[in-house]
Amino acid sequence: QVQLVESGGGLVQPGGSLRLSCVASGFTFSLLSMSWYRQAPGKERELVASITSTGISTNFAESVKGRFTISRDNAKNTVYLQMNSLNPEDTAIYYCNAGLKIPVYTNWGQGTQVTVSS
Repeated sequence: QVQLVESGGGLVQPGGSLRLSCVASGFTFSLLSMSWYRQAPGKERELVASITSTGISTNFAESVKGRFTISRDNAKNTVYLQMNSLNPEDTAIYYCNAGLKIPVYTNWGQGTQVTVSS
């Protein structure tokens, strides 16, 4: 059974940083690309960042380029999202899933809430 458990969210002031983690289980993590998505209130879920299975290649949404980085530790079945220079528009629930542009699994985790506010 696939499980995706996100953590690390919280309340942060504009300009601040957070590091999100996603621990995956139920599939061979090291063989799949992984992505972070987010869903803001009243908006559709959007792709934020992706990383290939080996971690060599990454991609980012234009809105987060230069501010967010994605990394992974295949030994820990974990993918990370380092978010810097946060602004209120980054407020959303953040989710991870396997795949590069299209989520592989339909059973999403609970996500982790990120709120950027002064």
